[in-house]
Amino acid sequence: MIRAQIAAIEYYLPEAVLTNEQLAQLYPGWPAKVVEEKTGIKARHIAAEDETATDMAVKAAQKLFDRNACTPACIDFVMLCTQSPDHFLPTSACLIQDRLRIPKMCGAFDFNLGCSGFVYGLAIARALIENGLARNVLLLTAETYSKFIHPMDRSVRTLFGDAAAATLIRCVEADGSGGPLIGPFVFGTDGAGADLLIVPAGGLRLPRSGETAVEQTDEKGNTRSKEHLFMNGPAILTFSMTAVPALVERLLSEGGIGRDSVDAFVFHQANKLMLDVLRKQCNIPPERFVVDLENKGNTVGSTIPIALADAHRGGMIKPGARVMLVGFGVGLSWAGALAVLPKSL
Repeated sequence: MIRAQIAAIEYYLPEAVLTNEQLAQLYPGWPAKVVEEKTGIKARHIAAEDETATDMAVKAAQKLFDRNACTPACIDFVMLCTQSPDHFLPTSACLIQDRLRIPKMCGAFDFNLGCSGFVYGLAIARALIENGLARNVLLLTAETYSKFIHPMDRSVRTLFGDAAAATLIRCVEADGSGGPLIGPFVFGTDGAGADLLIVPAGGLRLPRSGETAVEQTDEKGNTRSKEHLFMNGPAILTFSMTAVPALVERLLSEGGIGRDSVDAFVFHQANKLMLDVLRKQCNIPPERFVVDLENKGNTVGSTIPIALADAHRGGMIKPGARVMLVGFGVGLSWAGALAVLPKSL
């Protein structure tokens, strides 16, 4: 029986680092310690001015090839989850295929999703593999949210960092006696909350203009224009507190297991406050709940694969463990999956 399995993960962080001490110089009343207490973040990596999400995704994938986790020749499908593509068209995944010298017989596409994108990508990769359409899928997640953020908007600049992750999902032979190595899945969507986390201008609905470039400062002292990232933090927290616990319960039910059968829970690394609230709401013991954002920040679609790789290599997640992966955020969108890991990532 053919099964899809997460085989290897690598990630790339840009060279430049933005620390809380640097931010404290810009935001009076927000010393470095306050930022860390509020967010759980000490530093975040920021893409260079001429560095794109595609550039970062290529570097993350190259790390997979350099360690011999796979070769470009074995990849037959490339997926890139990003909300910061190089162009409206063509799809950045096509550019990546060429830059990595992946065979032309492969499939390639982008999908715009964000915080839940990694889990969606796993679902698509599993479907491709277990339906015989691919054998080795390269799932890439990459974002440069820093390029959407106004430097004087502390509400988002303190949270987000840039990064890319490359995950190899491979075809393996199973004896058929066990369940899937990736899955089951649970999904959710509420487009009515689209304006809670958004870059309002710059697309075809509201093209850039002199009017959209006008900057305004809100009552909390955050400055932005309609061309910058906006997040309603309290509303996103409220949404997460409702959607995520229900998702966890649905996923446990779909899998026919209890919490004790899950060795580790890897949620989207939004910020420490949200993770603390969700862990308690979901009744998850801290020793089985991964928190990995102190020196990276919220890297959007890459938070789950980065946290998963770090926890596996650091020994918190053991080889062969069953993990629950939960993404939630922009869209509004949420998704969860169970997965059984290999001996190494």
